[in-house]
Amino acid sequence: MFKLIRSFLREEDGPTAVEYAVMLALIVIACIGAVNSMAAATAESFDTSAAELEGVLG
Repeated sequence: MFKLIRSFLREEDGPTAVEYAVMLALIVIACIGAVNSMAAATAESFDTSAAELEGVLG
């Protein structure tokens, strides 16, 4: 039993998989943040354009 535990702790596949999972999670969080930021900026731009057009045409 102890040999199995020792060999499990010596293997590097487990920690490597965890590191990749953490990196993937951070990349996904950064992408979601960037998309939300771009969406807010785009909405603000459209609102400004709509207000300008309403002022000119209305």
